[in-house]
Amino acid sequence: MTPLMKLRVKKRFAGFVLDCEAEFSHGVTAIFGPSGSGKTTLLNCIAGLVTPDEGEIEAMGRVVFSSYRPRNEPPERRRFGYVFQDSALFPHMSVRDNITYGYKLTRKRLRRTDPSTLVELFGLGALMDRRVGGLSGGERQRVALARALAVSPELLLLDEPLASLDAGFRGVIIEHLKIVRRELGTSMAYVSHSISEVSALADTTLVLVGGRKVVHDRTPRVVVHPAIVDFADYHGLENLVQARVESTGAGDGLAELRVGKARLLARAPGRRSGEAVTASIRAGDVILTTDPPSRMSARNVIPAAIEEIHTLSRGGRVLVYCDVGERLMVEITSGALEELALRPGMAVHLIIKANSVWVHAP
Repeated sequence: MTPLMKLRVKKRFAGFVLDCEAEFSHGVTAIFGPSGSGKTTLLNCIAGLVTPDEGEIEAMGRVVFSSYRPRNEPPERRRFGYVFQDSALFPHMSVRDNITYGYKLTRKRLRRTDPSTLVELFGLGALMDRRVGGLSGGERQRVALARALAVSPELLLLDEPLASLDAGFRGVIIEHLKIVRRELGTSMAYVSHSISEVSALADTTLVLVGGRKVVHDRTPRVVVHPAIVDFADYHGLENLVQARVESTGAGDGLAELRVGKARLLARAPGRRSGEAVTASIRAGDVILTTDPPSRMSARNVIPAAIEEIHTLSRGGRVLVYCDVGERLMVEITSGALEELALRPGMAVHLIIKANSVWVHAP
């Protein structure tokens, strides 16, 4: 299969040089690194908003920039959608006009997605006649996603789209992005400094430090790579997974959720049966056991199978990826890994307190 993108770019600024060579596969590629590492600059070079000093960018087999030929397609001809950190919506337009603006400028033969499909996908029907100034942060980002996708882009570029949102909205937008990838088949390049966002969304991750690539691999390997342990925030590492409310009468004020093949009890005030939600579970709040437990206060005991095990280069942290129909990360110690003799393919049980499951809805 033709790579989604091949790039080799160099861009010089006062006191900083971006010098990166990479190849992106179809799917979701995260561009990850500390502040000032060149993530947004690289994304803007891809978009055509910044012109590299030298190099070449090839997308879907088509050269969109080359300092050698020379060639430099303007942003509107590159067929990429872009979602900015602050959404960058047109403030004088309604939600409807924001979404249809780019669609109307797109040639009919290139239109693959109708705006009405996007309105339904992002649950925007009730907002269409509103001005964007009165929208919440999460609503603005959903409109920004719909606007970017209305041009039927070959690639969706996202520059830290969740940085200004609270935890509830972050989970909701990530779930919408998963739906975009699954239902529309849109590949993405996703800039982030959040290890949780990267783990929840990206198939592969490119890490930049000081303007240079230090690692580019499958995301589970990157999450524990020695190159990121100095700046990645593992303390807040969380699972952000799709769930559905099965019932709200489980007792003790709890609702029953379905996550993949698993049944979870959690506090979900105001939620309705049948409602789609996002569940947030910190990796460190999950207990892993090789034997079925009994007689305990924790309300959730979930059968699972170990998929992968990755050990951080220092700090004694181990990430165990478990399959419950959705993938859940569990953080344990290296001592627990050795004592339990864990290995891929092993059947285990996950123990999660009801109060450790945070439920968010659009």
